[in-house]
Amino acid sequence: MKSLFLALPFVFLISCAQNYTKGKTYKLTILHTNDHHGRFWSNKDGEYGLAARATLIKQLREEVENQGGEVLLLDAGDVNTGVPQSDLLDAEPDFKGMAAIGYDVMAVGNHEFDKPLKTILKQQREWAKFPFISANIYDDKTNERVFPSHVTKNLDGLKVTVFGLTTEDTPKKSKPENSAGLTFIPSVEEAKKLVPLLRPKSDVLIALTHIGHYPDEKHGADAPGDVTLARKVDGIDVIIGGHTQKPLFKPDIQNGTIIVQAFEWGKYVGKVDLEFKDGEVTLKSYQLIPVNLKDSTVKIKDDEKIHALLRPYKEQGDKSLAIEIGSAEVEFIGRRDLVRTQETNLGNLVARSYREKFNADIGLTNSGGIRDSIYPGKISVETVMMVLPFGGEVVTTEFSGKDLRNYIEYVVTKLTPGSGSFPQFSGIEVVLDKKSQKIQSLKVNGKPVVATQKYSLALPEFIAKGGDKYPTVPYIKYGHIDADLLKEFIQNKKSDLKAKDFAPTGYIKIK
Repeated sequence: MKSLFLALPFVFLISCAQNYTKGKTYKLTILHTNDHHGRFWSNKDGEYGLAARATLIKQLREEVENQGGEVLLLDAGDVNTGVPQSDLLDAEPDFKGMAAIGYDVMAVGNHEFDKPLKTILKQQREWAKFPFISANIYDDKTNERVFPSHVTKNLDGLKVTVFGLTTEDTPKKSKPENSAGLTFIPSVEEAKKLVPLLRPKSDVLIALTHIGHYPDEKHGADAPGDVTLARKVDGIDVIIGGHTQKPLFKPDIQNGTIIVQAFEWGKYVGKVDLEFKDGEVTLKSYQLIPVNLKDSTVKIKDDEKIHALLRPYKEQGDKSLAIEIGSAEVEFIGRRDLVRTQETNLGNLVARSYREKFNADIGLTNSGGIRDSIYPGKISVETVMMVLPFGGEVVTTEFSGKDLRNYIEYVVTKLTPGSGSFPQFSGIEVVLDKKSQKIQSLKVNGKPVVATQKYSLALPEFIAKGGDKYPTVPYIKYGHIDADLLKEFIQNKKSDLKAKDFAPTGYIKIK
């Protein structure tokens, strides 16, 4: 994709602060990324990576500063989780690389809580050197914020305030034990209290959020996001967002607030160009600039210092991850836009690996736990850890036929497509009445469910505990990690993973 450039002569909010020099035109550029998810190194096609990102950001800084402008470099959260070379090292290369690039501030994402709080507050903040902010995360014991709510920068006399928000879904969209003892206040509720306090002291007010962009507030089973925030809270000039991992190739303007998001993994660097004069903020242009994507017209060279900083981490991880465990005949689809909306062969493979390990009647996984595809050819340990990077346990539970019917009915009707909660099954067939949203027919391994019979279900502990808004169920733990079960299943196959063995069958039918 080519970078997108918009010349937009829109004038936005009139701020209340009088910190600026009257009659002076200030130029402010916001560079932004989000949902990095461990991609400190470029992929096999040479796309993205912090070393190339560093070169691009350095170039953009120089261009802006040579024209008399100021630059803020922001990240909207979820640096953690996604690539085993990063995951095994608690994202040390990612945070150190971002520090070297010169990030100013980061919002706390839900996947930061894939790590224990002490890891975030001590190790990761120390590596980063830049502040982590979130206004709506509170310690239950002290009733104090865990992170700073905001930072204020004085840029050539212009007071720019950046405040952070984290999705209140975090305890259900990360490891819940890591957020135990914390309360996540609804983001809109917290912003309604905070913005009136910050607005009078700020010339430009920016919300750096990890709550998601849902067009026209259509957030489904997820918590409200940036559009709702902009519509319900007056006074925010710009929202720099993350969480939904969708590119906004043009700003979404809501209630006079500019909303932007730069996709995921550092594939793009967003560039928001603003002018400020006599209390008025004007959006001059907006770009999403690709970082060595396949169809990019410009090749960005790696920054040599950043490359040298990160290489030892890449090599350290590669040694233990290159072991071959099997092969695939076709692509097993874990792409976010597909696995979260429909049955896929990879969803079938993962759920089946859980079911067979425990000799359970049914296997189930939430699609949000699947983070990458398996591509045709050799499968390595790294491949499996890319697919299932969270290191969660798989557990079992048991239902009567009657209770199983109620559970499955809830899962297939309430956990909507597009969300990470969307289910992938092995071992069931469901016929759902479209009008009543009730199950007409339910079979387990080809046989109709009997109300009084017992049925076993293997599933991630994360959703057994209510993660991704699944019903909480009692369960038994065995100490088995999800990626280990998938690895074992693939290793036990005597041949390639065949397309026909895991092809979607339409096990959920709506009539």
